[in-house]
Amino acid sequence: MTIKDASQDRKWLLHIDGSSTAQGSGAGIVITTPQGEDLEFAIKFNFKASNNEAEYEALVIGMRMAHEAGA
Repeated sequence: MTIKDASQDRKWLLHIDGSSTAQGSGAGIVITTPQGEDLEFAIKFNFKASNNEAEYEALVIGMRMAHEAGA
């Protein structure tokens, strides 16, 4: 009989939300580690972007940040 450790099933989670307004664009990023720790970031872009472009940029940045954090 093999007993599987449920903690081995934990995964990294990446949540993003991009935003675009007349005042500028930015994004929020939350990375959840396998241990349950939330790493929260807010980013303001120095360029005009639509909501979808802001979300895409947040996805790319979030993936890089998660990789650097050990994902």
